[in-house]
Formats: sequence, structure tokens, C-alpha cells
Amino acid sequence: MGNDVVMNETFASRLFATLNILVLERLRKGVFQIEGTVPHWLERVCPRDISTGMKVLISQEDIPFLENFLIDAEAYWQNPTGHPLKSGFWTEIDLNGDEYYLEASAVILDERKILLVEFAEDNYREKQALIQKARENQLSYNQLVKENQKKDILIHCIIHDIAGQLSGINCCLALLEMENLTAKGRERLAIGRKQSIKQEILVREVLEIFSAEVNSLEKFSQPGAIAPNILHVTQECIELLTPVYALNKVKINLVYDPQVTDWKVIGDRQRLERVITNLAENAFRHTPSHSTVTITLTPDPEFIHLTIDDEGRGVSPDLVPHLFKKFSQGQHKSGRIGLGLYFCRITVERWGGKIGYTPSPTGGARFWFSLPRSKS
Repeated sequence: MGNDVVMNETFASRLFATLNILVLERLRKGVFQIEGTVPHWLERVCPRDISTGMKVLISQEDIPFLENFLIDAEAYWQNPTGHPLKSGFWTEIDLNGDEYYLEASAVILDERKILLVEFAEDNYREKQALIQKARENQLSYNQLVKENQKKDILIHCIIHDIAGQLSGINCCLALLEMENLTAKGRERLAIGRKQSIKQEILVREVLEIFSAEVNSLEKFSQPGAIAPNILHVTQECIELLTPVYALNKVKINLVYDPQVTDWKVIGDRQRLERVITNLAENAFRHTPSHSTVTITLTPDPEFIHLTIDDEGRGVSPDLVPHLFKKFSQGQHKSGRIGLGLYFCRITVERWGGKIGYTPSPTGGARFWFSLPRSKS
């Protein structure tokens, strides 16, 4: 039995030495005894001559790089946490100027206070390589962000220029309406005007997207006195959209509780009108003739919820996760580049609200959003 213990201790001693780990047992504060075989690197960094295989006393002056760590190690030995206390990597330079990367660990084993010092060059090199790789990835990410910003600015400039040209086209079309045109000419002029209006809406959406993305980083606050009344805004949007709906034989209804008197929400009136209009126009484009689009307002103590239900074919499940992303389009693209719903999302979320899509109980699509009620 005794021989087995000796053999096990010898094997453990050789194993630690092979792993380049120095084993020290604390005898008293600042004084240690070397256990087992001395690893080769200690002879190069320790100023005192230490023979391999000998049990000798060693102080922190013999290993000066441990001085700071031993302060934490003493506290750990008094109140151990169950996990080894590690020093992290440090560098030692021998008499030849060669660098050694070391790491110490304080542990307790059978009530014995043990200090392990490991020659950790491979681990240090690997960690440095990972850090360098992370820095390179961060640089690549920053470069990608800058490139995307440049593209966004370019798109903004192009759209701004298009807006100027479109304004001139609209003026020409307005002048043509005053001319003595044939019935066919008036029909074609009406088509041109309709297409021009669509393009104008598209340009406005794109420009609003860029301004909204900049403002979305700012904290939004607003006095309760000027908070928009979502009921009044919705009624005005319906009034403006009714002629277009009627022309295509589609009804638009508003459902709300007339007994509710407070419909004020957090937000900006102009942008709130644009959000509601975007959703209502979206419903109009996807609902068939002789059907109904229903806008419903529902209050609760904290939020006011708005839903828009159409009687179309709904949204394909595979498209739902992408509905509110930039440049996302549905299966019937309708000449858009997919910015309306994205604008709605970043605007509503900026105000502390939520927005989403669910299938409508009528079988069509239901788009909804909730905004916090304004506090006076």
C-alpha cells in the first residue's frame, strides 16, 4: 500500500513536470515548499539555483512575478470559493532575454494550500490569436457598416433628385388638364396622373425612411397637451382615402367605442397619419372589389390598439417574418420597393409601441399596432 502511494506521488510529480507546471505548497505567508519535480523553465526565471527533485523552501522574492497575485491568493485560501483562483497570463524574461508566458492558480487540496504555476506559452499564443481574429472581425464589421452607410446616402441623394424631377412632371400634367383634350387624351392623362401620384408617394416614403432612421436613435418625449388623438387622425385618413376606395368599389369602415373620450397616444401627428395611411393603402391594394376594409380602435389602461382587416388572400406564412424589414415585398409587389411597412415599424417602435401581423378572422390580412396612451 505504501509503495503504491509513493509510486502515485512520483507519477503525479512527473506528470506535472511534463505539463510544465510548478507545484508549491504554502507553509506560511510568503514561504512555499516545492513539491515533486522542478520544471525546466523555473531554473531560467528564478535567480536562485534550484535542483530538480529536491524539496526546498522558496519565497516570493525568488519568484517576484507572484507578488501581486499572492495578495489575492491569501484571501482565497482564507475563504475558498470552490473554484481555483487564476492570475491570468504574465510575462517573465530570463537572463538571455527570452520571454516566458506563465499563469498561476491558487487551490486547496485536503486542507493544504497549493499554488500551481504553469508555463502557458501555447495557451497564451492561442488566446492572442483569438483576440487578433476578433479585432480583425470587428474591423471587417465596421467597414461593412460604413459601406452600407455610403449606399444609404447614395440612395437618399438619388431619391432626392428624382423628387425634383417628379415635381416638374406633375406641373406639366397639371397644365395639360387645362388644355382642350380629346376623351382619349383625358383618359391617358388620368392614367399618367395616377402613376405620378404613386411615384410621389413612393418618393415620400423613401425620404421619410431615412429621416426616421436618424431620429429613431433619439429619445422621444412629448407633452401630453399636444399628443395626437388617434381617433381624429384615423377619421381624417379615412376621409382622404374614401374617394380612392369608392372608385374601386371597396368600402372602408371605422369601428370604435363612442363612449371613450380619451384617445391621445404617444407620437407625432404627421407621422401617425403616415403610419395609418400606409397600412390602409396596403389593405386597399390587397383586397378585392366589392369588399370591406375595417379599421378598429380598442383602448385599454396602458395602450390604444389599432387593427386593419381586409378581405383579401392574406399573407403567405413564409413571408410573414420579413414583412416589416427594409425592402421587403409581398407576393404581389404592386410596383413598390417594400418601405411602407418598414417605416411603420421603426416609427411605432420609436414611440414605445408594437406592430405586427396576424391572419384576419374574415380570412384576409390583419395588420395591427399598439401605442402607449399619453399621460397628461
